[in-house]
Amino acid sequence: MATNSGRLAGKVALITGTGSGQGRAAALKFAREGALVIGCDLNEEGSKETVALVERAGLAMTSMSPVNLGDPDRAREWVETAAAVHGRIDVVYNNAAGPKFGPLPDLSIEDWESGIRNELSLVFYVTKFAWPYLAERGGVVINTGSTSAHVSTRGQGFAAHCAAKGGVVALTRVIADDGAAFGIRAVSISPGPIRSPELERNYLSKVEGAEELVVAQLLSNRLGEPEDIANFAAFVASDEASYITGVDLLCDGGMTAT
Repeated sequence: MATNSGRLAGKVALITGTGSGQGRAAALKFAREGALVIGCDLNEEGSKETVALVERAGLAMTSMSPVNLGDPDRAREWVETAAAVHGRIDVVYNNAAGPKFGPLPDLSIEDWESGIRNELSLVFYVTKFAWPYLAERGGVVINTGSTSAHVSTRGQGFAAHCAAKGGVVALTRVIADDGAAFGIRAVSISPGPIRSPELERNYLSKVEGAEELVVAQLLSNRLGEPEDIANFAAFVASDEASYITGVDLLCDGGMTAT
């Protein structure tokens, strides 16, 4: 079960995309910090693995899968079901994403719409349906942005991805503005290159020396790990960060500093 101590003790945290990567790391970190974690993912097997890892750490979480948050009806159903588990929502961590890549001239209309829906619209859906619960007590919305909201990565075919993440960063400011009267904070976290199965599959394994090329763009001299973002998110979700809202926080190993 969740611990009685920690910077998130007793907070009910909804985390999307907990089947792998940053979502999995966040589920573990938030649970260690005392949160009551409710996760979801499209990947049922990955979700089960995350629950097993949390339980192996002597903790607990609730997980629901498969959940397609790109469908507004399914997003509403998940939020309402999740809210009923503990009777409230304190934190919404919109981490899930389903990007589509391709050079702009070659990107199909279907892939463009899919990318916007599964990186931007799903953030709106989950936040909209969680709003009444967050407004009851004040709460925190954390959205996963990207350095792609700030820079275009040459030759990577990020048209839909950059547009969607730029939208997430802008939407975060609006959530903070609209939520201020209800005590709702909103922050986006924009990671740089983070080691993940997707990065390995889509880039690192395809280009010789790819990791070295990426690291050469960073001041940190290493790729980010999912735990780097999870640790940051746990702080942002906590009362220690109560004066932070309406901003995009870069966690990118210095990528955008050079």
